[in-house]
Amino acid sequence: MSITLSERILSDPAICHGRACIQGTRIMVSVILDNLADGVDNAVILKNYPTLTEEDIQAAIQYAADLARERYIPLNVGDYALQT
Repeated sequence: MSITLSERILSDPAICHGRACIQGTRIMVSVILDNLADGVDNAVILKNYPTLTEEDIQAAIQYAADLARERYIPLNVGDYALQT
């Protein structure tokens, strides 16, 4: 399964202060990763956050893996781009 992060993860300054979130939600990637780090099963995460999909969880893991490799990760930016 190939996941395109830009289809699943969004960074928008108007949503959760620009933290990476699952598109269409206010669920931050860090919340998913914190749950996984605490040993919470995917099924429990999906039950606790019914708007998530298995693909969203996999995208969060892929996002974290890319960050661990210190790669630049281009994300979609919401309609409220920062003005300079």
